[in-house]
Amino acid sequence: METQCHLHHTPLLASTINPMRRYGPPIIVKSPPHTAITRRRVIVFKISATAPKREKDAKKRVVITGMGVVSVFGNDVDAYYEKLLAGESGVGPIDRFDASEFPTHIGAQIRGFESNGYIMRKNDRRLDDCQRYCIVAGKKALEDASLGGDELSKINKERAGVLVGTSLGGSMVLYDGLMTLMERGYRSMSPFHTPHALPSMAPALLAMDLGFMGPTYSIATACATSNYCLCAAANHIREGVADLMIAGGTEACFNPVVLGGFIACNTLSQRNNDPKTASRPWDQGRDGFVMGEGAGVLVMESLEHAMKRDAPILAEYLGGAINCDAYHITNPRPDALGIASCIQTSLLNAGVSTEEVNYINAHATSTAVGDNAEINALNNIFKKREGIKMNATKSMIGHSLAAAGGMEAIATIKAIQTGWLHPTINQFNLDPEVEYDTIANHKQQHEINVAISNSIGFGGHNSVVAFSAFKP
Repeated sequence: METQCHLHHTPLLASTINPMRRYGPPIIVKSPPHTAITRRRVIVFKISATAPKREKDAKKRVVITGMGVVSVFGNDVDAYYEKLLAGESGVGPIDRFDASEFPTHIGAQIRGFESNGYIMRKNDRRLDDCQRYCIVAGKKALEDASLGGDELSKINKERAGVLVGTSLGGSMVLYDGLMTLMERGYRSMSPFHTPHALPSMAPALLAMDLGFMGPTYSIATACATSNYCLCAAANHIREGVADLMIAGGTEACFNPVVLGGFIACNTLSQRNNDPKTASRPWDQGRDGFVMGEGAGVLVMESLEHAMKRDAPILAEYLGGAINCDAYHITNPRPDALGIASCIQTSLLNAGVSTEEVNYINAHATSTAVGDNAEINALNNIFKKREGIKMNATKSMIGHSLAAAGGMEAIATIKAIQTGWLHPTINQFNLDPEVEYDTIANHKQQHEINVAISNSIGFGGHNSVVAFSAFKP
């Protein structure tokens, strides 16, 4: 049930995780004059059509040179996007443990994952899947960036870092350790239990494997994590701290404790008899989100660094922003003020006007409260919706929590590259409040000018990133 909203008349400005950088005067979002209302207050944003100029300094322009994914559709970026374009659902029964007694026993669970030589065998069996996914996705992203094998020795590893977040950390390692403690006592616990349960261990292990000595850490902001990591990584590059960053998110959440916890929150779909249609963002028949898992990471570099090594440039990261609703532990603000402010500030950071945006990869989890809040925010920002396309990757791969933003960033960049937008499947009865073209059920061709990707997490964490094709 949606919690009653108590608004406070305080200025709200999204952060870009960049305390060192100097900006112009901040945007102040002022509440409208007090008027009697019956249900909710509508926040009106006035945005200038003229945006600041985009970054021109090659040392501060951030480009994407590689992408790596571990998904329910496999570990190859092109194969992953082909499945998305085909409108294939990765949702099915959970079989990693006996979930038959749970009210929800479906999810977008990865099956048959193999590290295929990317992880040493003796280490592979000790790691939590969130760490295995991170390492494999990170190394595949480097290969995509022409930095596989001996090529990696050509970069300055003291100026290369790993910023891959996870909201739950090594949840299966933690679960197994607790079961061992209760059944056999502490003397039977593995010495790897605590280190491998830490959220920070996934990027640390990848950095150790690669020898990267630059900024390396994890951010945990629930389902907004990946975009937080992309924003922070870009700012390390823009401030001259790093030349190259591996950034994104990883998550492995299929165990009884996590499933039971989300069921207790009353957030999951219970469409067990028809799992392929369970995840249905913006559809009036939705009944909750579907759990997913995986990893999605990008290789981000300064344009100067990428050009010096003649790297393949896949797209340009234009900018991003983060903020907090300061409202509720699970529900977004009904007035969507936090999300709208975050979108607005991301466009300012990117040097982009609202009129330049013509594609939105939405957070769109398939919950009524979350979907509606995001649509309200978008409506506050984009007054002219004609020509804007919007889709929901989660309709096919479920909600992979901290990894969602990274996997959706890859889908966004592939859309920029190919000119094809994947469909939002399971669009049977569109919510009447949605006035955008949601690419219902079938892929569409679309030339993208500027794309934004939204991620929203428990705790009121909001994050938005903007991409475009690279133009010298």
